[in-house]
Amino acid sequence: MPHDPVQKALKISLFVSLLILLIKTGAFFVTDSTAALSDAAESVVHIFAVAFVVYGYYLSRKPADDDHHYGHERIEFFSIGVEGAIIIAAGITILYHAIHSAIYGIEIVNTATGIALLSGAGVINLLLGLYVLKTGRKAGNMIAVSNGKHILTDVWTSGGVIAALILIHYTGWLFIDIVVSLGVAAVISYEAYKLIRYSVRGLMDTRNPAVDAALKKVLKNDLPAGIKGWHQLRHRTSGNTTWVELHLFFDDDISLKKAHDEATILERKLIDSLKTDAVITLHLEPHDAHDESHIILEGANKQKGLDEFA
Repeated sequence: MPHDPVQKALKISLFVSLLILLIKTGAFFVTDSTAALSDAAESVVHIFAVAFVVYGYYLSRKPADDDHHYGHERIEFFSIGVEGAIIIAAGITILYHAIHSAIYGIEIVNTATGIALLSGAGVINLLLGLYVLKTGRKAGNMIAVSNGKHILTDVWTSGGVIAALILIHYTGWLFIDIVVSLGVAAVISYEAYKLIRYSVRGLMDTRNPAVDAALKKVLKNDLPAGIKGWHQLRHRTSGNTTWVELHLFFDDDISLKKAHDEATILERKLIDSLKTDAVITLHLEPHDAHDESHIILEGANKQKGLDEFA
């Protein structure tokens, strides 16, 4: 594929995430801070999540084939859901270590070095997150958008850990380390919930309000003159493609060519109204004889012969 900014951004995200993990792991070994460990644990699962996201994006770009007539773009929802599930696992890991530290106690050392390491990691992540998020939004790609948001969430968690180490450095209040760890677990779990919710809504073909409004604006205000009405509008969006199904009413005596020409004009208008690519499937129906024409469908899968409806 020629220059693909989303693919480039996701690959950069993966390689930089490996660097961030090394920095945060170093901060944990230097300080023995549970909060620093929680930040490093989040980075571990982040790497797995990004690796799956990169694979998901690659798969989503594959064209339709004999086994996948509608393409592979629905992997977007699965990919984002897996990323959310992995982040939940990180939250549980952080929670476990925070409770363990609360029970058995902690000892934190070398806070200044830990603060410096985590601050450097935070700045790198901030720049990376903004870059990936901007790239995803510009391309209209939710895989990159979710990854960018995940990276920026990591910035906030690192900021909380840094703040905790600063307070501990100047006050000696070790309990702050545990409190911040619990806060980090709560923040990333909430972000994971939003990713999983998006994934489930996509897999269940939940109506996209923006797409619905754009399509209905055309249908209500800009129908070609030969189209008498419409019904049975359905649509779903997967990746960069929106699939639309629609029934159109025409005068009973209109020619097939004329009806097809009018429907094609509407198809173009509907495609132009959307920000994604679109596949429009239109069913043409006679206006007055609509009900009579559809009686034959009542026998479908009911062991009735076609001659009963002739």
